[in-house]
Amino acid sequence: MTSDEISELIMDVQKKYKTSSIIITHDIKCARATGNRVLMLNDGIVYATGSIDEFEKSTDPMIQSFFKN
Repeated sequence: MTSDEISELIMDVQKKYKTSSIIITHDIKCARATGNRVLMLNDGIVYATGSIDEFEKSTDPMIQSFFKN
């Protein structure tokens, strides 16, 4: 099963059961596909929260390190 298929499965379950999910991932593509809110931890402490769009627009070097190819 590919990560795209897993993301699709998560979205199908959320829609079918009208539920929320907590997804722990380093995969930005998965976070973008399945999430509407993002929480970033650093050393176990909440570092930042927001939408994926807010994270993409951030100038914070740690946050941007996840969006570099």
